[in-house]
Formats: sequence, C-alpha cells, structure tokens
Amino acid sequence: MLPVYGTVKGFAKLFAGRWGFHFALEKLVCSTGTMSSIRKASKAAAGGRAHKERSQPGHRARYGLLEKHKDYVLRAKDFHKKEQHIRKLKEKAASRNPDEFYFKMVHSKTVNGIHRDESGGKVYTQEELKLLRTQDVGHLISRAQSELKKVERLRSSHLPITANDNKHVYYVEDGDEVEGVRERAENRPAEPFH
Repeated sequence: MLPVYGTVKGFAKLFAGRWGFHFALEKLVCSTGTMSSIRKASKAAAGGRAHKERSQPGHRARYGLLEKHKDYVLRAKDFHKKEQHIRKLKEKAASRNPDEFYFKMVHSKTVNGIHRDESGGKVYTQEELKLLRTQDVGHLISRAQSELKKVERLRSSHLPITANDNKHVYYVEDGDEVEGVRERAENRPAEPFH
C-alpha cells in the first residue's frame, strides 16, 4: 500500500520520483476526479493488475489454441468486410440493366456461371505462317533500304570527307583564283608555327 501524502501535488512528485513515471499533475487529477480515488489512479498509472486470458484446457488441447478476444475481433472484422462486399455485389447485380451491352461480351462466354474470355491467339496454318514470315522479311529489307537511302542523302548533302584530314580545303568562285590558291598551298610551310 502506498503512503498517503497531504496533497495530490506531493503524491504526484513522490510517485514520479520513486517509480520513474513522468505524467502531468493535470492528468492525474483528471483521471481520478476526486481525492478519494487516488489509490485507483496510482494503480492504473503503475500498470495495475494484469488481466490474463485463460489458455486452452488440457482436455481440449486437440482443438488447438484457444481463440482470444483480439483474435475474434480480427476475424469478425474480416468476416463483416467480406459480407459487406458480397452485399454490394448482390445489389449491383440486382440493379443491373438486362439490356446493357459491352463489346467484350462478343468475345466471351459463360461456363458454369463464370465468364471466360475467348480472346485466345488465332491458330495459323503452315501456308499462312510462311506468308507472314516472308512479309516480315520483306518489311525488314524495305526498312533497311530506306535507311541506306537516308544515309546516302545525308552524305551527299554534306561536305565530302577526304581520307587525308590534315589538308586545307579552299573554296574559289572563279577559275582565275584557282591558280593563285594552288601556288599558295604548295608554298605553304610543312609544319605549322607553334
């Protein structure tokens, strides 16, 4: 039994100091309501009595673990969630328009009440497969040819690239300038000045 101190404030200080619980005085007063129930509040704050649920009796051990309340709550919530989902589906089926039509209905059929999609792959004969393969090869060849033509067009539209890149390229407009440019190019020093 805890010693009774003169004030709630004194009790709270002792309680917080001795057992290490740091709770506000307002919480203690609010939880107790009156001074007479301070013992109840102290037990509640200290953890109080541990309420344990019983285990499965020995003669029923073959039935497995005894379901505890928290397990029941989880199971019940799951059950009610599924029940509500089924109820919504039933309402949706009841309010369905019998004249509604979707194009997917053309490619599906019902087997034992379950809708099966019949959009399986088409089965081709050997002749059709050969034709498809040759069409694919022809398509690839035509694409390759068009790409080669694009490359040729790009090459012809750009400046010609020579094998010797260390040469200067001179552009002249008249035939008279050609000789002057040629002489300057031949008289040019072999190595550039650094």
